[in-house]
Amino acid sequence: MSSDISLTRDPAHLRQGSNIGQPLTRRDGVLKVTGQARYAADNHPPGLLYAVLATSSIARGRVAFLDVAAAKAHAGVIEVMTTANRPQLADDPDAKTHPFMFRLDLLQNDEVRYAQQPIAVVVADSLEAATEGAALLAPRYEVVPPRIGLDAGEVFTPPAVGVGSPAVERHGDVEAALRSGAHHIEASYETPLQYHNAMEPHAIVAAWHGDTLSIDTPTQGLAIAQGRLAGLLGLAPDKIHIRSPFLGGGFGSKGLISGPQILGILAAKLVGRPVKLVLRRDQMYGPVGHRSASRQRLRLGVAADGVLTAIDHHARVASSAFDDFYEPAANASHSLYASPAIATSHDAVRVDTGTPLFMRAPGEATGSLALECAIDEAAHACGLDPLAFRLRNYAEVEPMTGKPFSSKALRACYAQGAERFGWSTRPLAPRQMRDDNGFLLGWGMGTATFPALMFAAQARAVVRRDGSGLMETGAHDMGQGAWTALAQIAGDALGLDVDAVTFKAGTSDLPDAGIAGGSAHTATAGMAIHNAGAAVIARLATLATEDRRSPLFGAGNAGVVARNGRLFRRDDETRSESYGEILDRAGVAEVEASGSGAADPAAQSAYAMHAHGAVFAEVKVDPDLGQIRVTRMVGAFAAGRIINPRMVRSQLLGGMIWGVSFALHEEAIMDRRSGRTLNANLGEYHVPVNADVPALDVLTVDEHDPHVNALGIKGVGEIGITGSAGAVANAVWHATGIRPRHFPIRLDHLLTPH
Repeated sequence: MSSDISLTRDPAHLRQGSNIGQPLTRRDGVLKVTGQARYAADNHPPGLLYAVLATSSIARGRVAFLDVAAAKAHAGVIEVMTTANRPQLADDPDAKTHPFMFRLDLLQNDEVRYAQQPIAVVVADSLEAATEGAALLAPRYEVVPPRIGLDAGEVFTPPAVGVGSPAVERHGDVEAALRSGAHHIEASYETPLQYHNAMEPHAIVAAWHGDTLSIDTPTQGLAIAQGRLAGLLGLAPDKIHIRSPFLGGGFGSKGLISGPQILGILAAKLVGRPVKLVLRRDQMYGPVGHRSASRQRLRLGVAADGVLTAIDHHARVASSAFDDFYEPAANASHSLYASPAIATSHDAVRVDTGTPLFMRAPGEATGSLALECAIDEAAHACGLDPLAFRLRNYAEVEPMTGKPFSSKALRACYAQGAERFGWSTRPLAPRQMRDDNGFLLGWGMGTATFPALMFAAQARAVVRRDGSGLMETGAHDMGQGAWTALAQIAGDALGLDVDAVTFKAGTSDLPDAGIAGGSAHTATAGMAIHNAGAAVIARLATLATEDRRSPLFGAGNAGVVARNGRLFRRDDETRSESYGEILDRAGVAEVEASGSGAADPAAQSAYAMHAHGAVFAEVKVDPDLGQIRVTRMVGAFAAGRIINPRMVRSQLLGGMIWGVSFALHEEAIMDRRSGRTLNANLGEYHVPVNADVPALDVLTVDEHDPHVNALGIKGVGEIGITGSAGAVANAVWHATGIRPRHFPIRLDHLLTPH
């Protein structure tokens, strides 16, 4: 395969070369395993000082006293930043001017809005001195009882959920359809608060040079962070240089610049020296986002022939007392199963926590768990195998909009996943299987889906006389392999082997690559790279086809093919010329061009765009103790064109493991008296370890979706969670006969069922 460039047609429709689709190892892998990858906190500029946050131990009230004198008297302490001496800001940190702007706690007053809120910053010549100084502040508070939990306050309908979606949507007459059904399912499900817990905590190293700012900090959105900082600090964006080449995970928590990161910048301005600030693990349970708890109720109507007649999905979620983000959990029922009547609705309460924000598959992870459990219950109520029921009811067009999508891919996922798992031998009734040791054995499944999103991005491409290439875009690699996959797209776009391309990313002075979120980064940055490559090859082709000395002269109408550092005439490949020969004769060292990528509005309005999958799980349950062990999972996923199978497999495996975690492990436990998280550490906030991870098998189903974008790319970062948690929960029912209603599923739920 090669990169065809025609001067008479849109390069977006041209074939790609051989780099795409190859399971290349990570370009940054050696740096990481040898410790040479420099993360934000690894930077130590000359004169560096260390900052430590003092955070609130209450969830609601005000700071009445800080012993600043005691802290400043401690050896090594340079300064204590409080509300009294924090440098001025150009913008109000409580202002909101667009949906991606959230209120920040930047020491603007003495009010405490949640536990672990920053209340001061201590700067010292060592981390130990700063930590000791923060302890010496010994804050005293005026305490107001906190509001914690989904029953803590007045219930209201939020103005919107997610990013601007309606809180209530209806299609058809749900109540009439429920009455007409032969079978009725009504069930409630509760999910807990969850925290991102990326391996790398939020960190910043900030240095001021006059009116310019240089920072090293992890971010999933360089341009967004740069713009937010410019507004708060009263600087032009080009006065702020952000370096973020490596992220130790993000999962949404690093999509927007956080309050603690900005406090590090302000501390550096206050002391006039570079400052490093790194959050402790427990300080990540407050100011940097989380996933809201949810209480969901599903009502399903099913006709006698097993066809859904109605879906009613209601979710209660929570936001902070001072800001608005509402997990769009019920919206998971919009697009997967066909029904003539669908209603989704949300209500909410305000609680005294930090503001919940985007967390891997926001809404989809929470909502699909409840939906898949209810679908499984409906299938068995009809006496149908859960796979047969889903095949009878999966949507071929998006039910709420009528837009078509790639439903054939979902059917293929069902078929291939079921065959690999051996689903056809599953007994319908629960508690029918045991292993050789007497443990109850259960099989469950869930359907996976996630929207195929795409944002806007830019890239810059260069082709050089020596036959090498350069591609620049401000992309982000959170560990998912973006540096590798995007470089593969760049190689094909430039008609070069990937090893001949220098790929630059991870700094704010490069073209804006959009945000690494919504499973959209490969499509977004990839299309900008693709179009930048097409543009630079077109310029190179112009030099050749308009030069009478070139064997490609006059090929403008026929077009050329870019391959292996040469341009070939498409209608006669015996006529070709290397990039170096073309540039030598033109007397230039290189040519460059820029490209952009964005969603196609016409395609977006005509088609529903989703990735799909099917997940099958096996669990073993101790019949006496209720202990649950996931022993086997198979996931089959159709996610468009696969750029790098190795990286895609890794992402899908990670998503499925997260699904196991959602079903069986993760839960932030709150003290309702103090409003504090009781398990704000990785020892007690449970996530799966190696012993918890079963034998995992991932299949990628071939799919060509010409409508999502010219490269056919869909995202894989989040779809692996959806379907997986539901598959585990349904397997637990099949093993025990007890329907899980509260998550994570604990052994007491099985010994004393609700």
